[in-house]
Amino acid sequence: MAHWLMKSEPAAFSWDDLVRMGREHWDGVRNHQASANMAAMKLGDRAFFYHSVTGKEIVGVMEVVKTYYPDPSDPKGKFGMVDVAPVMPVKTPVTLADIKADPRFADFALIRQSRLSVMPVSDEHWRLLCDMAGIEA
Repeated sequence: MAHWLMKSEPAAFSWDDLVRMGREHWDGVRNHQASANMAAMKLGDRAFFYHSVTGKEIVGVMEVVKTYYPDPSDPKGKFGMVDVAPVMPVKTPVTLADIKADPRFADFALIRQSRLSVMPVSDEHWRLLCDMAGIEA
């Protein structure tokens, strides 16, 4: 199983929205690298739900429940989306400031490529972030 971090502005789509819906497609990604990351996702992969812009923190864990397929909101047909479902909220939100303050994350994509909306998370970083969030890895 691979691990990921997926960003959303909470004013547009929040963790609470995903929990309320129970399952939703992750659409609107228009960056080729982020889209390629979604195309690499497999059923059962886990991802951190990260509130960007407002909050800048990991707030939950979700699971990929449908693999990459065309995004109908893309008129040119170049980009796709995946479906995700909530697994659990974190006990303690992990802020961007917390991550930046920890030297173990110096090579983490969230630090190195801060604008990337969908990124891989190494197994080591996944375990560290789960510990910080107060949840089981």
